[in-house]
Amino acid sequence: MVILITLVLGALLGVIFLASLVIKSGGARVVPPNPNEKTTKTYSKAEVALHNKKNDCWIIIKKKVYDVTPYVEEHPGGDAILAHAGDDSTEGFYGPQHATRVFDMVEEFYIGDLKE
Repeated sequence: MVILITLVLGALLGVIFLASLVIKSGGARVVPPNPNEKTTKTYSKAEVALHNKKNDCWIIIKKKVYDVTPYVEEHPGGDAILAHAGDDSTEGFYGPQHATRVFDMVEEFYIGDLKE
């Protein structure tokens, strides 16, 4: 009996909650955002070019944009990372000096895609 009452009350509360959403939205269907769906930002080459300093360093690797500013000081190659700051670093990134772990590591700096 208690379980039945709990189920009925739960259903009623659910209906009341959904009705309040419809009223708040003016009758429009409310679709909650999907936390697994990421909106990808795009940047032009000109926008990326503005970030070409040690304290503001973006690079392009295979048409993806990365803000590597926090990594500049830690880069084992010193200021070599700045050679293509604000520009395409694909060739240097895939050079023989990089261990394969760098391919996973760079993803934490990903901020968007390059506009075509």
